[in-house]
Amino acid sequence: MNYKISTEPGARLRIDKWLWAARFFKTRSLAADAVGKGHVRIGGEAVKASKDVRVGDRVEIEIDHVRWEVDVLGICETRGPASIAQTLYAETEAGRGARAAEQERRRLFREPASALHGRPTKRDRRTIDKLSRED
Repeated sequence: MNYKISTEPGARLRIDKWLWAARFFKTRSLAADAVGKGHVRIGGEAVKASKDVRVGDRVEIEIDHVRWEVDVLGICETRGPASIAQTLYAETEAGRGARAAEQERRRLFREPASALHGRPTKRDRRTIDKLSRED
């Protein structure tokens, strides 16, 4: 398949479609939801899904509390393989350092409640009640 990548300064594309094509999100609707929730910023400003992104813009993306800061290098209307998608953006040095620091922090300091899923079981409830009575 022929993937047409535009690197002209005037090239533009909807931000939700660009995020999907650059493989930050699996579906375009997930990208639109993230934009709607304010997890995507262009030039430091929160935007709507219909906002156009242009070559040269700086985009900040927050995915699962991990922040990406990238510069847009190209525009592609279709989603291609990862090798093509990686040519659409370049991660900034500051963004790469912040993301690495966050990953290191998560590795060293695990969230205590991350192992819990859903409601407590009967056994969990008895343990909680026992610990709360000891106070």
